[in-house]
Amino acid sequence: MRERLVVVGNGMAATRLCEELVAHGYAGSVTVLGDEPGPAYNRVLLSAVIEGTYAPDALTLRDASWHERHGIDLRTGARVLDLDLARREVMLVDGTRLAFDKVVLATGAIATLPPIRGLVRIDGQLHPRVHAFRSLADCRRLIEAMPAARRAVVVGGGLLGLQVARALSVRGVATEIVEGAEHLLARQVDARGGSVLRRSLRRLGTEVYTGTRAVRLTEEGVHLDTGHVLDTDLVVLAAGGRPSTALARRAGLRVRRGVVVDERLASVTDPRVHAIGDCAEFDGVTTGFVAPAWEQAGVLARVLTAGPTTRVPTYSGTRAVARLRATGLDVAVLGDPERTDGDVVEVTNPVVGSHRKLVVRDGAIVAGALVGDLSRVGLITQFYDRGTVLGAEEPGELLMVERPDAEPVRLADETEVCACAGVTAGEIRACPTASVARERTRATTGCGGCAAVVGRLVGS
Repeated sequence: MRERLVVVGNGMAATRLCEELVAHGYAGSVTVLGDEPGPAYNRVLLSAVIEGTYAPDALTLRDASWHERHGIDLRTGARVLDLDLARREVMLVDGTRLAFDKVVLATGAIATLPPIRGLVRIDGQLHPRVHAFRSLADCRRLIEAMPAARRAVVVGGGLLGLQVARALSVRGVATEIVEGAEHLLARQVDARGGSVLRRSLRRLGTEVYTGTRAVRLTEEGVHLDTGHVLDTDLVVLAAGGRPSTALARRAGLRVRRGVVVDERLASVTDPRVHAIGDCAEFDGVTTGFVAPAWEQAGVLARVLTAGPTTRVPTYSGTRAVARLRATGLDVAVLGDPERTDGDVVEVTNPVVGSHRKLVVRDGAIVAGALVGDLSRVGLITQFYDRGTVLGAEEPGELLMVERPDAEPVRLADETEVCACAGVTAGEIRACPTASVARERTRATTGCGGCAAVVGRLVGS
């Protein structure tokens, strides 16, 4: 009898898992349960839809026809109610029960609702001016509201908040950002980097309020804890999210922040249950980024397709690289530069809006943050990923801005240009067009930060 695999979730991690299972010739049956009505799509590029640079359909990863061609039973609009481990069944809200031999939780993350009075009406619905920003449906509702909006307040100054704030500004909506931390991107960059970002946003026409919180929404506007009131037509909630673990908790699986998994991405409570992506916690870490989710999907596919004589692969964690996709703002973060020990090499020029920081230990780059100048990000990422031991002068040289009249540096074939999919410059050069590169390598389908580089490399 064929092994029955049920995947709960139809997002970026689940789609990547299905692609990897097909590539590795998985012999079992696969059922994918997605609670959203349409096909899987790239959540990272939702702000690009707001901005108008991407059509909603362009975000689709794999549609129903792809799943059908590969024998995968895709069920959209299928919300899971419970996971019965004793009976080995997944129960849907419509009463359907699906038997499984193994199940993969790829439930992602859910938006957190900040403690602002007036966000939710008496009937439990969000105030008409308030918009979450987590799904394509959220995105479409926000687009419908934009024509009548003059001003917007974005609650949250993290990666998501900056992306949606810039998108709204590009579309002509005067936008302000409210962030409770002392500076922007507080989880990724230090105060100097946050200051450079704030100055850049102000130059682009966006006011920023840091170290303050929105406490109440009234007809007057958004009230801050400083007493200031921001007049607004739209309030966009982008204050982060948390792993979606309610299903795992009800099933009795071990959950801390995420579903706790081992080196085979199996629940430490029940080896028949696996978890990948935003909902998974490995070695005390939940990531929230595309590249780790895709790497986990690749490892798990090899685990699930390993034969009796095959060495089963293991997951040891991901050296995450995060990119900010926002017009006029360039940010790349390698690892956790604010919490990683090592020698700090740093160059900041607030006048031109750049902040570059590397954390070096035993000669190797172990973390870093680049704000405003990503000309060397490919090379720095390559050294970071490989743990290359550098000479004493090299970290500082890497942070120097190239002269405008300098000859463009040719990226070596082995240089990684897409951190999300792990694609090198050589793999891109082997493709005749950007669309072929997207299909063959999945480059540009993650955070989208490599799109310009891919465009330069194709056909060269």
